Amino acid sequence: MSQQPPVRSTGSPPARPDASMSLLTNVMEHSLDDGYAEATARRKAEGGGLPRTLRAKLGLAAGLVLAALVVTVGAAEARISAPVVAKEREELIDRIDAETAHADALERSVDTLRDEVGNRQRKALKTQGGQGELVALLSGATEVEGPGVRLVVDDAKGTDQGGGGPRESSGFNDTGRVRDRDMQRIVNGLWESGAEAVAINGQRLTALSAIRAAGDAILVDNKPLVPPYTVLAVGDGKRLSTAFQDSADGQYLHALQENFGIRTSISTEEKVRLPAAPSLIVRTAEPKTADAGKGNGQGTADTGKGTS
Repeated sequence: MSQQPPVRSTGSPPARPDASMSLLTNVMEHSLDDGYAEATARRKAEGGGLPRTLRAKLGLAAGLVLAALVVTVGAAEARISAPVVAKEREELIDRIDAETAHADALERSVDTLRDEVGNRQRKALKTQGGQGELVALLSGATEVEGPGVRLVVDDAKGTDQGGGGPRESSGFNDTGRVRDRDMQRIVNGLWESGAEAVAINGQRLTALSAIRAAGDAILVDNKPLVPPYTVLAVGDGKRLSTAFQDSADGQYLHALQENFGIRTSISTEEKVRLPAAPSLIVRTAEPKTADAGKGNGQGTADTGKGTS
């Protein structure tokens, strides 16, 4: 059988060799989707055409430059102001030194005037009629020396010096420490037992003296005392010692010793010496003479016994 030749068309263009591969051709010619192309164009228009990472680096660099500029300006200002600050500091130190010296001078002047006033008061008390010596003794205006007793009171052994703690309702010391109320009772007991003059750790007591507490410290006329507390009392030694130990206050001290370990000792002395009170308080005063207003002041002070 004979084979027919292929029919050829004379009026149509020849077919493309890749006509059967139209899908692959479309992918090659349009590799970027139209939506992606529009988004890329929009980002370029908004960002000036710079990639995001590049903008971040430029921003970081600008921040570092600004921080370096601030630090440099601050260092320059510090160098400029340093001499001024040093000068002001020196001026302040000079002012403090000057004011301190002035305060010290005033304090010395006050001490001098206080001593002068005390001497005048003691002189006036000595010359106050026939009772001058007795008034001077009872008011603490002069030193006193004579027989008496020495009473030493100390905290319990091993007592924490930090102190503190509650008190029992009975008023006893339950911490092993000597308290201001204990010293008040001891001193009042000595007065009631016949003591003519009393001093604690060299601090002379008068009818107007106060024994108080500041924290764990005991103050006598606002001056702190340090244990052990040595109480000196002028009087008939044996009679004074016996009378005090038999009194209610002596029994109170014995109870402190027995129950709370407060250490005490009492002894009679042939001679004890008590200093004069550092300052006296004159309740009333009137001129000795009425002329020229220059009369010596004559003062009276309470002479009752007892310590508040």
